[in-house]
Amino acid sequence: MIPYKQETRLQGIPVSDGVAVARVCLFNEDRHNNLAANRVEGEGAEREWGRVERAIKLAIGRLEALKRDVAEKIGKAESEIFTVQQMILNDEKLQAEIRQALEEKAAPAEVAVAAVFEAYEQRLKSLDSEPLRDRASDIGEIKRRVLDLLSDMNPSLMCDGQDHCQRGRNRIVVAAELTPTLALELDTADIKGFVTERGGKTSHAAILARALGIPAVTGLAGVHGLVGCGTEVLLNGHTGEVIFWPSEQAKAAIPALRNKVKAESEPMDPVPGLAVMANLSSAADAEEALAFRAEGVGLYRTEFEFFAAGRLLSEDEQYERYRRVVERMAGRPVTFRLIDIGGDKTAPFFGLERETNPYLGFRGSRLLLAREDLLVPQARALARAARHGPVQVLYPMIVDLDQFRLMRSRFDEATAGLDARALRHGIMFEVPSACLQAQPILAEADFGSIGTNDLIQYLFAVDRNNDRVSYDFVPERPVLWTVIGQVARAGLDAGKPVSICGEIAADPHFVPRILEAGIAIVSVSPRWIPAVRRAAAARK
Repeated sequence: MIPYKQETRLQGIPVSDGVAVARVCLFNEDRHNNLAANRVEGEGAEREWGRVERAIKLAIGRLEALKRDVAEKIGKAESEIFTVQQMILNDEKLQAEIRQALEEKAAPAEVAVAAVFEAYEQRLKSLDSEPLRDRASDIGEIKRRVLDLLSDMNPSLMCDGQDHCQRGRNRIVVAAELTPTLALELDTADIKGFVTERGGKTSHAAILARALGIPAVTGLAGVHGLVGCGTEVLLNGHTGEVIFWPSEQAKAAIPALRNKVKAESEPMDPVPGLAVMANLSSAADAEEALAFRAEGVGLYRTEFEFFAAGRLLSEDEQYERYRRVVERMAGRPVTFRLIDIGGDKTAPFFGLERETNPYLGFRGSRLLLAREDLLVPQARALARAARHGPVQVLYPMIVDLDQFRLMRSRFDEATAGLDARALRHGIMFEVPSACLQAQPILAEADFGSIGTNDLIQYLFAVDRNNDRVSYDFVPERPVLWTVIGQVARAGLDAGKPVSICGEIAADPHFVPRILEAGIAIVSVSPRWIPAVRRAAAARK
């Protein structure tokens, strides 16, 4: 436990801007810890399945009510979070797994539900993609919702029922995980902030916290067990710093701190020398990109539209999503990366076989070349979307010039009969072999984008999802910048633009090195656009 009234500073991950100081309310994380383990067989198992069906039906109904409430108070885009949760609950495969667990374990409904959802949670948590890892919080949220209904419980705070309990009013809620329940089902009008152990920047609850204007910090391992109800805490949702029992000096600095955070979060106009584009994962993200004055979309991760829908999308469905973004960006370029699945990103509806080493396997352009059902509808949808504004097509995981040529020819075949002349075609430089061939590739491609996340992984032979070797995932190593510089020079020689869209692009610390390497375009999450522009302006 943090000693009483001893100022203690911890560094977490900022997920929702703002500064708050208040007392702690602890969210009750223990309500499902002691699930009944008695054996249930024969008619009893059928009865337990009936309880599961009833709980799922009630959960879907409650999610519908939440969806309506969020659509009215916040926005339709944010309300779609609960559509995804409803789809998960309606999934026949998941329900079949729960029923199978009931029969195999001969256990009560609560045990079977917990086992199936926790297996899904662990699979998602093991992935390398932050947006996909953040979907694990949705699975955990659904699990808790169903267990609450099975056990006739409600989400609660540790001090519920005690005279001093404030139910989060004028309090900072501390929890193990930032979830939509925390962001919505408590009295959010009076909650001052959230501090949690888990829940990433792209989690649905983080999106809701930002929409509600509630400061939030996550990534503080074990924090739920370090503090008690009533502990005073100061949180900075912009920097991720959390101070328990802040000193009078720390509290006196709050007005200046709030002004600083507000200034650093304010949208900033473009600066000379560095074009700052936005990374998007869905059509809804375009609004945030425009709010932060992005100069275009440098990376639209199209596969996430499929993950959000929970199925393959038709040509027309893809076209409608892409068209909305192109029109909304109003003449600014939009770069669509073709479906990039495999490795750290997959889902059952893609029908991929399990591989021993998926990062080096059937993914990226290799997969698209073998799967016309994925490439053809997407190519045609993009060609149609290009009628509404500038569209750039980005080919993932290209290994050499021959593969790029083959991908380009397959794209042209797919769009035969459509006017696709306005499209520009480029490649992701994320495989070392492609970087070594940057000069001949950029002689033919229209542009390039360096994906530093995968490039670092392949360049240093390091799996950053493996805690035993993640220390080797080091962007500061000179050889990485040598490679980046070589690709940038190839672009300059060919007169073709080259950008960086990996995580280092969003780190203001690396902006001077990016500019020195000859890169004049970066693409980052919209909320990091002001910080990157300030770093570029400060270098002048």
